[in-house]
Amino acid sequence: MKLIQTCPAAPEQYDLMDDGNQIGYLRLRHGHFAAHAYDPSGPVVYEADTIGDGIFDSSEREEHIINAIVAIIRKVGIEIEYE
Repeated sequence: MKLIQTCPAAPEQYDLMDDGNQIGYLRLRHGHFAAHAYDPSGPVVYEADTIGDGIFDSSEREEHIINAIVAIIRKVGIEIEYE
């Protein structure tokens, strides 16, 4: 699984890829963060209002990105092994 930043600011956005296939799209714009399963037109699986407007505040990026990835993984049905 790979998270690729496609735009660094205004909006800050990412594609989540698995084996070369897009499984998620994450975007922060105007203080609202949304994560979609599959692609930008897919269902919203996580969203939050943020401190940052077009880019995350450094204090919040990790929390929201992790929550978004977990929500996408659950929606698309990928199983994760924990050790």
